[in-house]
Amino acid sequence: MTGALVTLIVALAVVAAVVWLVRRHQADQAAQLEDAKSEARRWVERLGGQVLSLTGTDEPSRQALADAAERYTAAGSQMEQARTVAQCRQVTETAYEGLYYVRAARTAMGLDPGPELPPLPGQARAGEVTEEREVEVEGRTLAASPRPTDRNSHYYPGGTVAGRPVPRGWYSEPWWKPALIGGAWGLGSALLFTSLFSGMAGADQAAYAGADGADGADGADGGMDDGGMDGGFDDAGGFDGGDFGGDFF
Repeated sequence: MTGALVTLIVALAVVAAVVWLVRRHQADQAAQLEDAKSEARRWVERLGGQVLSLTGTDEPSRQALADAAERYTAAGSQMEQARTVAQCRQVTETAYEGLYYVRAARTAMGLDPGPELPPLPGQARAGEVTEEREVEVEGRTLAASPRPTDRNSHYYPGGTVAGRPVPRGWYSEPWWKPALIGGAWGLGSALLFTSLFSGMAGADQAAYAGADGADGADGADGGMDDGGMDGGFDDAGGFDGGDFGGDFF
């Protein structure tokens, strides 16, 4: 009788311990989620304040602010749908992207760009445009510049797009957007990368020579890879693809 009573007490103690551990784990998860939501909201609000208070004075600054506003809208939509810490982190990253566009706009207008921002995944690897370039690929002329110009009015903060790093800089057109949405580069992209970035001091030469990703169906591997611009989350917690249209590579 005594043995059975001891066994029952031990069993109840084990059950109580398991219940306590489960509840503690759930409480910790809830606290982590609230912290992640708070952090995401802070960055989204910071982006919103900049987007609503600035007005572009030339084409580069207007385009950069339009891109920042797009990321602000996307981040707000993502925030409403965020249910996990990972999704909240993606919201924060979207806000980072928008703030990089804000910095670009402020720079284009001759204003103080503001404090440094946390790096985006893949940004350091992608490098930056360090010299003026102009190339002709499949009948169209594309240009890149380390600074905004009337012609090079499309900014990209740098990152990996569909397996290939795209350097931070100013471009004559946003030729990376279809690959950003679709997750793959079209025919002609190898020639584009080789021509536009070959020998450029700030660019990842191994990647642009085709060492880490062929054209076609390379998966995204970080940064803003496959980052959809409509602000939705897919089943894996990422962003659904948006639709920019256009006939790029």
